[in-house]
Amino acid sequence: MSSSRLLFDEPGPRARRRIRVATALTLLGGAVLVALALRQFGENGQLAADRWRPYGTWPMWRYLLEGLRSTLYAAAVSIALAMAAGIALALGRLSPARWLRVPSAAYVEIVRTVPALLLVYVVLFALPKYGLDLPLFWKLVVPLTVSNAAAFAEIFRAGIRSVERGQLEAGLALGLTRGRAMRLVVLPQAARRVLPSLVSQSAGLLKDTSLGYVVSYAELLYSGKVLANYNHLLIQTYLVIALIYLVINASLAKLARTLEARQRTRPSRAVREAAAAARP
Repeated sequence: MSSSRLLFDEPGPRARRRIRVATALTLLGGAVLVALALRQFGENGQLAADRWRPYGTWPMWRYLLEGLRSTLYAAAVSIALAMAAGIALALGRLSPARWLRVPSAAYVEIVRTVPALLLVYVVLFALPKYGLDLPLFWKLVVPLTVSNAAAFAEIFRAGIRSVERGQLEAGLALGLTRGRAMRLVVLPQAARRVLPSLVSQSAGLLKDTSLGYVVSYAELLYSGKVLANYNHLLIQTYLVIALIYLVINASLAKLARTLEARQRTRPSRAVREAAAAARP
């Protein structure tokens, strides 16, 4: 079962045709906008070779790569913390205990409606008034973790609910506690089924690290701002940064599609084992 079928219904033939038409129109509109932008840049001298020559030098790229390293570090820590919190929240929402289920559901439903930027402002301006002034790195990571934990929780919950109930019952029958059966039997299967969605959500979180611009954390976008103030090449700097983001997120999107296609074409381990057992 693919992750898309876990999270929403597969579109039918008519819906797929509308999606293809909308995609083609969107690509056409995007191509027209890019052509118009390039024409404007050319008329204003922004495409002149001397304005792009600095980006062929190693010191410029070394500075941008340092910003990219900070971006990837903040994203990796945020993803790890948000996934751990997401698993806890998903298990809380599925718990038979009301005192776990209700607070977990309330957290997910409330936080999903709050923009990550607002959480950044809370950490940046509200918490210091109460004596909690975090370092710049955590002023970015904490809001991203709080915001994305709710999204990861829903992905994990969908994955857990897709696992056949007999898997948990089999673990309980073997003498495992409910917690160990969930950790050793159900969660690994659920994580494999929603892996493409986890990659997609991680790509979204990576883009959200650009909010480090607000807290003055030296991630890629903030580094670009400093660089543009220094060399006065605003258009060129932000186009290069956009290209870096495009390459990274396109790679993650490709990885998500590859994982999803592999899950569709490759039978699950349980199916393979059942087929092997059925052979004479």
